[in-house]
Amino acid sequence: MTIGITAVVLAGERPGGDALATSFGVAAKAMIPVSGVPMVARVVVALESHSDIARVVVVGGDVLASVWAGAELAGRTIAETVSVLVDRGQFPLLITTADHALLDAAMIESFIVGARGHDLAVGVVEQKVLLTAYPMSKRTWLRFRGGAYSGANLFWIGSAKVAPVLEIWAAIEQRRKRGRALLSAFGPIVLLGTALRLLTIQGALARIGKRFGLSAAAVVMPQAEACIDVDNVADHKLVEAILAARDVL
Repeated sequence: MTIGITAVVLAGERPGGDALATSFGVAAKAMIPVSGVPMVARVVVALESHSDIARVVVVGGDVLASVWAGAELAGRTIAETVSVLVDRGQFPLLITTADHALLDAAMIESFIVGARGHDLAVGVVEQKVLLTAYPMSKRTWLRFRGGAYSGANLFWIGSAKVAPVLEIWAAIEQRRKRGRALLSAFGPIVLLGTALRLLTIQGALARIGKRFGLSAAAVVMPQAEACIDVDNVADHKLVEAILAARDVL
């Protein structure tokens, strides 16, 4: 029997507001319109449309709650929300972000297929996949033996074994754009092995899993668009162009 997945959408606001949201005249980044639709709504609709997802929880602050009530609101950070859901035995969890405006059924399916059966999984896109399709796109790359990867803003928690790593998960949430700092949180062996290109990305995740007594994996996504989120005006223009091309096709 397939167990329904709980999807968590991270849509919190930065302290002091978000400059990109202000430039678009909206109260929260999650509400920035992409081709006329708030980003968070696009993400929620994509998740709700997948047959394996039973529930969508939006993690947002007071500003988001005041302007959009499209899904349940929970804790304000990933660590807080995941802790609550882990305590409830709410597995598996698929976690993504409100600025993942290109998220679609194919990406969700690819990630679920690759992540299912693991205690922890992280979605990534290989550099050559993205740059072949979108050479102008600028991302942050983590370099391993065999390739460089950018995060796809897709995370999987499959069991209560992740409980001891929630503090590190909180660090990932705050420092996800700082690759070396992120890897150092998991110990010197992983950091050194990555810096010297001794570890493949799967080898690095396997070591992280071994350290905490769980099964961890990277899900390498075939869709270049999986690592394109909306962090700035250039990203927004690119995402709208991609969506316009999808509509034409």
